[in-house]
Amino acid sequence: MTANSIDDLNDRSREVFRLLVESYLETGDPVGSRTLTRNLRESISAATIRNVMQDLEHLGLLDSPHVSAGRIPTQLGLRMFVDGLLEVGDLSNQERRIIESSMENDEQDLGSALDRAGSLLSGLTQSASIVLAPKAETPIKHIEFVSLSPDKALVVLVTADGQVENRMFTPPIGQTPSAMREAANFLNAVLAGHTINELKAVVELEISRRRQELDSLAQNLIEVGVAAWENTGHEQERLIVRGRSNLLEEGASEADLNRIKELFDDLERKREIAQFLNLTEEGDGVRIFIGSENKLFSLSGSSLVVSPYMNADRKVIGAIGVIGPTRLNYGRIVPIVDYTAQLVSRLMSNRN
Repeated sequence: MTANSIDDLNDRSREVFRLLVESYLETGDPVGSRTLTRNLRESISAATIRNVMQDLEHLGLLDSPHVSAGRIPTQLGLRMFVDGLLEVGDLSNQERRIIESSMENDEQDLGSALDRAGSLLSGLTQSASIVLAPKAETPIKHIEFVSLSPDKALVVLVTADGQVENRMFTPPIGQTPSAMREAANFLNAVLAGHTINELKAVVELEISRRRQELDSLAQNLIEVGVAAWENTGHEQERLIVRGRSNLLEEGASEADLNRIKELFDDLERKREIAQFLNLTEEGDGVRIFIGSENKLFSLSGSSLVVSPYMNADRKVIGAIGVIGPTRLNYGRIVPIVDYTAQLVSRLMSNRN
């Protein structure tokens, strides 16, 4: 049994939960009932608080690291706290001045600006920083897909100016390493200095051409009733035909049948390539990843607080954030990351 949102808790449970998580985030230690009795607004006995804590543990929001110790929030509990109870503080004047003075140097190049932003976040938050550079909009010189696991793959983009960019994505279900190699081989053959968006248009045109040729060849078979499209226009569409020998009796040539099969297979490959390109362009909009929500850092039990930055067209082109333990001071770190990202966005807009 779990609580779906903070609204599922009554006022007393919500207050106990809030104080417990805030105390844990401040100290990193398990929190006991006696600590909470000193901070609660209403007078409640330690025994009553223990009962509330047991209920919260039953809901999956708290955990007991030791039999006789206090409680700590679970990852589910931290997520509920961040989503429903987190009070984001304001930047102090000193923090604001530090951030502004670090990012106001217009003479620095883009790489230097992002390096300074990363160092700034590390210093202010006492955590490791992470900076995702702008997505490449320059022409692509080479593209490669690398399968890491059944549900994780890497695309390596080499741009015309020599920059190398790696992006993680979830490949379509059932895709094999050989299918990814075929996709990369096709794309590299038609790159011709195109950007990712231009490449998508090239692949869509190829899909349209193959479909027209396939329709033309299959039309005669469909008209005489020996073939039919199923799920027309969908990804699962297929051309259903009678047995090969019967088709030949109806006047269909062996060459036509082979060509139809080749065209259909090619159409499917082009659709898979289009999927790869779409997934390559997708980005994450989540700002806070807690523990196992963040696949890259789940084993170390870390959290990631990240904010996107934009160009002059208000398009997200990168992200900046910090990585730390799950008991990060989210209320203080969120505004620092957010304000730094705003200044980076301003810098990007001014340069454009």
